[in-house]
Amino acid sequence: MAAEKSFYMTQEGKDKLEEELHYLKTDRRQEVVERIKVARDFGDLSENSEYDAAKDEQAFVEQRITQVEKMIRNAVIIENDNENPDVVSLGKSVTFIELPDGDEETYTIVGSAEADPFEGKISNDSPMAKSLLGQEIGQEVTVATPAGDIEVRITSVD
Repeated sequence: MAAEKSFYMTQEGKDKLEEELHYLKTDRRQEVVERIKVARDFGDLSENSEYDAAKDEQAFVEQRITQVEKMIRNAVIIENDNENPDVVSLGKSVTFIELPDGDEETYTIVGSAEADPFEGKISNDSPMAKSLLGQEIGQEVTVATPAGDIEVRITSVD
């Protein structure tokens, strides 16, 4: 059997997944069971769209439970690399300016399980993170994006 994929995340990210799993297994599962019960009371199940929707929702919840359990089981907690404070690594925030126009952006590089670009958290599997990982403050880096390559200069790593 192939080895399972590791999910890199911060302790905070793992804690959030554990909270989600608890909610799904306790509250959410029970809500769906109640919806199925109510839908059964509507009669003929072969033409009961409420019942079909509730069963679909149950399948989604069970799939998410399985997915979250796998992520927690294979979690690799990201530790801060205090030995190399100027080097971009997982769990660190990196600020850079786009060249030549100077637009400044800051992202925290996290595992794919925690990635949320709207919160400034990008996956270590993203083209941006792959280009920045291992680089140091002051370095200029070429980042391949769907819109074409961009040049950035790293200004800080926290």
